[in-house]
Amino acid sequence: RGAVANLTIAVDDALLREARLKAVAEGTSVNAVLRERLEEYVEERDRRREALAAILESARKSTARSGGRKWTREELYERGRAR
Repeated sequence: RGAVANLTIAVDDALLREARLKAVAEGTSVNAVLRERLEEYVEERDRRREALAAILESARKSTARSGGRKWTREELYERGRAR
């Protein structure tokens, strides 16, 4: 995990009080909850990048072709409504 830094944030008193009560009920702390959420926040970007790369790779490998066919916006809209 590496070095640990302290972080000071401003939070509404009532919100912090409720967060502390919930954390205690869950057997944890507000500090642990915030640390976990920050980790999720950072990892979310990586997951999105990986998902996009997988989609693009799948599209690149696909053998499906349109045969040069181009659809109009209206055709695509109608196609979606038919489902």
